[in-house]
Parts: sequence; structure tokens; C-alpha cells
Amino acid sequence: MASVSSDFERHCEQILSQTDLLLTHVAHAATDTPIPTCPGWNLGNLLRHLAGTHAWATGVVAARALTPVPEDQVNDVAGPDDEDPAALAARCAENAGHLAATLREAGPDTTVWTAGPGGTTAFWARRMAHETAVHRADAAFATGARYALDGWAGVDALDEWIGFSTSPEAPPLRGPGWTLHFSAGEGAEWFVDLTGPSPVWRRGGGDAAVSVRGGATDLLLLMYGRPVPEGRVEVRGDGELFARWRAGAAFWLE
Repeated sequence: MASVSSDFERHCEQILSQTDLLLTHVAHAATDTPIPTCPGWNLGNLLRHLAGTHAWATGVVAARALTPVPEDQVNDVAGPDDEDPAALAARCAENAGHLAATLREAGPDTTVWTAGPGGTTAFWARRMAHETAVHRADAAFATGARYALDGWAGVDALDEWIGFSTSPEAPPLRGPGWTLHFSAGEGAEWFVDLTGPSPVWRRGGGDAAVSVRGGATDLLLLMYGRPVPEGRVEVRGDGELFARWRAGAAFWLE
């Protein structure tokens, strides 16, 4: 199993590499290009959101904040329709660089406020790596670029999602026999148990009411409500349970 420090460094690198790939996808697109997977947004909105999200996380880590930090930079995605795409792309690249450098300077174990379970800078490295990767998918869908994550990145992002799905803030979803099994192949499996007083999960397989199988990239897109080509993900068993679970598990994105 990888160490916290090695995963932390991989997450920092993912912030940079996923930003670079995203900017490659949109290099020749206008800022008013619609983002079909983010209704109401165009490319300019997406890039401002990404740049703002990276700046927000940088501020949390740099200040060693121990209480919630306002998310104005994340949510304010408005801007001029004729904004220079090159300048906006440069801001994204610069903010990603600042974030990775600030995280590396702090290291993985520094105590900070986090927007989910964790309480250290390792949370922000992981969260921002996968935030960037998913928004790269949005850019790819908008411009027709090919999208795929390497095996480690996709599996780790799924691991994060499933962990969030059983946090104390998750909507109540309990019932007899309500169990879910997810498989991304090559030993990457998760089991979610909703039969007890609190939801629990573990890595590994087991008999479940519903089994969901597919490649890591396709499973991740499905979790985030992005389109997946027909036949790339197989759902066996109680499909309604999976749909209800996925809708509830997305609470932390709202």
C-alpha cells in the first residue's frame, strides 16, 4: 500500500497534469463554448471556477485555516463573454502551480480546516486532484477531446467518492439487504453496506443487492453524473437501489 506522503505527491502532480491536459483540450475553443455537462455554463465559467477553486484551496493551506473559508472564489464564475481565452488559461495554469507549490511546502500532515473528513493538507491535495480531473472531463465533452484517467487516478477518485458517501452528513438511506458492490477491475473493489444504523464501506467484494462493474474512468463519470457510453458500465441486481444511492451520495457536491 502506498504511503500518505507518496499519495500526496501523486495528488500534487495530478493537480498540475490534469490542469495542463484540460487546457490542451480547450486551447482552440472560444470562451462562450457551452459545457453540456454543466448546464448553464460555458468554457469561460468552467475555467473561472477551476482557477477560483485552486485559489480557494491555496488560501486555506497557506493560512493554515482552522475554520471554514468563504467560497466566493469558487462560486463566482461570471465574466465577460469576450474575455481573452489565453489570459484565462494562463490564470488557471498559474493558480494550479501555486496550489501544488503551497501544498508541497506544507506537506501532507499539516492540520487545516477541510471541507470533508480528513483535517490535514492531504485532504486538499486529493480533493483538488480529483476536482481538476472531473472538470477536465467537462472540458473534453465540450470540445470533443478524448478523455481517460490512468488506473491509479481513477481508482483513487472512486475511493474518495465512496468514502464521502458514508460520511455522517450523507442523507439517510438504510434498508434490509441494501448492499452495493462496485468493481473497477484488477482488484479494485468496494462494498457499501446500508443495512445497519450507519452506512459503512470497505475495500473488497462480496454478495450484494446490486453490483456495478466497469472501467475506473467510466465508473467515475457515472458517479459524477457525467455521460458514459452505452454498455461500458454493467449494473446487475437492484438498479433502483443503485440510482437512489448515487443520487444521495452526491450530496457533498451541492
